[in-house]
Amino acid sequence: MIKVTCCGAAGTVTGSNFLVETSRGQKILVDCGLFQGGKETERHNWEAWGDKPKEIKNLILTHAHIDHSGRIPKLVKDGFRGRIITSPPTAELCEVMLLDSAHVQEMEAEWQTRKKRRRGKKAIQPLYTTEDAEESLQYLAPRECDQIIEVEPGIKTRLRDAGHILGSSVAELWVEDEGRETKIVFSGDLGRHDQPIVKDPFEIIEADYLFIESTYGNRLHRTFEESKAELLEAIRHAVSHNEKVIIPAFALERTQEVLYLLGEFSRAGQLPDIPVYLDSPLAIKATKIFRKYKKYYDEAAQVIVEQGFDPFAMPNLRLTPTVEESVKINKQQGSAIIISANGMCTAGRIKHHLKHNLCRPGASIIIVGFQAQGTTGRQIVDGAKTITIFGEKVAVRAKVFTIGGFSAHADQADLLKWVSHFAKKSKPPGAKAEAEGGPLASGPLAQRVTSGLVKCFIIHGEPTASEALAGTIRERFGLAVYVPHLREVLTLAPR
Repeated sequence: MIKVTCCGAAGTVTGSNFLVETSRGQKILVDCGLFQGGKETERHNWEAWGDKPKEIKNLILTHAHIDHSGRIPKLVKDGFRGRIITSPPTAELCEVMLLDSAHVQEMEAEWQTRKKRRRGKKAIQPLYTTEDAEESLQYLAPRECDQIIEVEPGIKTRLRDAGHILGSSVAELWVEDEGRETKIVFSGDLGRHDQPIVKDPFEIIEADYLFIESTYGNRLHRTFEESKAELLEAIRHAVSHNEKVIIPAFALERTQEVLYLLGEFSRAGQLPDIPVYLDSPLAIKATKIFRKYKKYYDEAAQVIVEQGFDPFAMPNLRLTPTVEESVKINKQQGSAIIISANGMCTAGRIKHHLKHNLCRPGASIIIVGFQAQGTTGRQIVDGAKTITIFGEKVAVRAKVFTIGGFSAHADQADLLKWVSHFAKKSKPPGAKAEAEGGPLASGPLAQRVTSGLVKCFIIHGEPTASEALAGTIRERFGLAVYVPHLREVLTLAPR
C-alpha cells in the first residue's frame, strides 16, 4: 500500500509538503515549503520532520514560491542529501529565493535575540542560515518538462506546465507497489487560463489519485480586463492627489506581472508620466531570470519580444537595489508607483512604504495577491482602521484597491475545468447516478458519471475554500473527494 502524509498545505494555504511512501520503504517528498502567516501557523516550521530527512532520496519541487520551497535549506541542514527534481527556471529562481529567505531568517533571529537579551534570555537561532541555503542549492537537479524520469526503481515522474509562474509544474507520479502501478498527480499551484507571460496549465486526463490546490476554491476572480481597468483607476486616483501608488507584490511572479501590465499601459500611452520604482533586490534578480527564459513565455509575451520590446520594462522604470535608494523614495515629493516586497506586507521594504503612505487619504494601496490569515495585508483587505507597523499604530486613510483578477492562482471555475478532464463520459446527458462522495448533478454535467480517479484530495487552501471546492466537485462530477488534515496519513489502495 502507498501512504501519503500531509506534512503541510492541509487545512492551510502554505507549507506545501507531502511524503509519499511505498511498502518497500521508499520515501519521496513533493514540495518542502515554509508555513507563512501568523505565529500559530509559522510555528510549524520548527517542528521535527515526521521521518529522518537522510532517509529521503528524492524531492519533487513544483515551483519556486517560498511556501513550496522555503524549508529546503532546513531539510538539508537536518540531513537530506538527495536529489531535488524540478524545472530549469525553478532551479534558478530557487537560488535567489532561498538565499533571500535565509537572510530573512537571520535578520528575524537577530531582532528576536536583541529583545530576549534585554530580558536576560538566551539568543534565538535562525530556522536556517545563508550557509545552509547555499549548501542546499547543490542538490537541485533541473529537468525539462514533459519528460518521464525514473526517480527510483519502480517510481517515475513527469513535470507538466502548471501555468502558475515561470517554471511551475504539475507533478505526475507513477508508483509500483505490490505488483501494481498507481498514478498520483500533485497539482502544485495551478494558474489561470489566459494569464500573462506563462502558458495555460497542461490538461492531464488520467490519474488514480489527485491532490489539487484550493487557494481560491470558493470564489471567482474578476475578469482580467476589469482588473486592468481597476489598476489604471487606482494609479490615476493617486496621481490626481499628487500622492503615491503602493503595490505590495511578491517578488516572484506578481511583480513581473505588474511590470508586464505597466509596460502595456506605457506602450499604449495610458501610463501617467511618473516614476515607477521596483524597490526589491529579490524582485530585481527574479525579473532578470524571467528575461532569460523566453521559451517559457506564452504566445502574447513572445510577440512583444519579437516586436523589440522588453515585456518587463518602460521608460520611467527605476531599480532601487540598495537601502539608501529605497529610503530616498519616501523623501521625494509627488506621485510615483512603488512596487515592493513582500506581498503580504509582513516584512521587507513594503512596511516602510506603508508606514509613510497608509495615513495619506490621496494615496492608493493596491493589493494584487492572496493575503493569508494573520498577515498585515489581510488586516488591510479586511478593512482595519489602524495597522501596527514597527510597533507604531498607523491609521489607514489611503484608498485600498483589492484586485483579485491578477491572482496567479486558478479560481473555482478554472479548478473545476481542470478537474473535469479527469472525468470520462459513459452515459447519455440527463442520466443520474450515485458515487462515493455524493450524488451527481442532473443536466449536461450528469453524463460524467465515471472517472479515471479513485479519489480527489483537496489541499493547499483555507478550510472554507477547500470544503467549498470539495462539495462542488462531488456535486458536478460525482467523484470521491476528501479534505485531509495536517499530519494526516492517507492510504492509497491500488485501483
